[in-house]
Amino acid sequence: MGLCWKSASAMMVAVCLCLVMAPNQVLAEPSRLVFMNHFDTVNPHTKIIQSWIDDLENRFAGRIKINFSPEARVISAPQTYNAVSSGYVDIGLSALQYTRGRFPVMEVVSLPLGFSSSGINTAVVNEVYDKFKPTELNQVKVLYFMPSGPAYFHTKGYPVQSFDDLKGRHIHSNGAFDKSLSAFGVTHVSIPMTQLPGALEKGTITGGQWDFSASYNWHLAQYVDYDIICDEIASSAGLFVFMNKQTWEKLDPDIRHYIEQKSPLWAATHAKVWAAGDARGLAYSQSQGNTVIKVTAEEGAKWRSAMQGSVDDYILKTESLGLPGRDVVNFIEKRLGEAKNGKFKSKYLLN
Repeated sequence: MGLCWKSASAMMVAVCLCLVMAPNQVLAEPSRLVFMNHFDTVNPHTKIIQSWIDDLENRFAGRIKINFSPEARVISAPQTYNAVSSGYVDIGLSALQYTRGRFPVMEVVSLPLGFSSSGINTAVVNEVYDKFKPTELNQVKVLYFMPSGPAYFHTKGYPVQSFDDLKGRHIHSNGAFDKSLSAFGVTHVSIPMTQLPGALEKGTITGGQWDFSASYNWHLAQYVDYDIICDEIASSAGLFVFMNKQTWEKLDPDIRHYIEQKSPLWAATHAKVWAAGDARGLAYSQSQGNTVIKVTAEEGAKWRSAMQGSVDDYILKTESLGLPGRDVVNFIEKRLGEAKNGKFKSKYLLN
């Protein structure tokens, strides 16, 4: 009987333990993630990210919490990729250009291929990633790319009517232009956006390349006199949102599925904000008394020809690494051509 009593007692203890543990399993701690972003709190892209977080937390109430740190000071914008890939933070927003040479395929966004608008740029860049699946970003989980609108040259103290007008100048650009710029006697300088106002004010550089939204968001229009619009060589800034790979794999499958399903929508929403920002930036630049110079199509063709060296250099470098650089360029030119002819459709475009 003692054995039976002991067996019964053991069973009672087991049942009690199950009853105690079950609620704890239901009320398990949510996945707590840290998201760092170098945009300030009033930047419209920061607001989109906050909406993305709110949507995710509301959809999976109690299962995921994200501590969002806009205008992050703990890490700099160029350090964000390493911080996320190493697990120092879980999610980040950065630009491909901050770690130049690390993402040889996706750096195509920096090329002077005539990236035409934020909507088209966003669709094309995300499609490149989906189609070619470059392994260079395998250390993280890319959620989506959110490239800027077309980037143009902006100068301080001198107008630019032809490419020759840039000779002898110190110009900031996104990196892929340095070979072509050097061939034309231009000194290429690449610095983070946060340092551009100071560099322009001090005269360290006398011009730069950026999209019009930066003229407003970073107040760059205050430091230049001319906006040089040359559509034929427009590039873009390769911003993207990404997550630590291990963090991603630890999320529940339904949460991962939801994030992936909604990513095209969020990318397209950023594109819409870029477009509004470009319009606002152009108006702001004009309010500062700046002059807009529209390069003619004939002159633009010359600029495009002058910049071909950068495209050829990209193809040579990528193919030397066994990467499909030429195919990537051909794909982008085809898609941009379809956009120009009004035949462009993509899941990354808002209806």
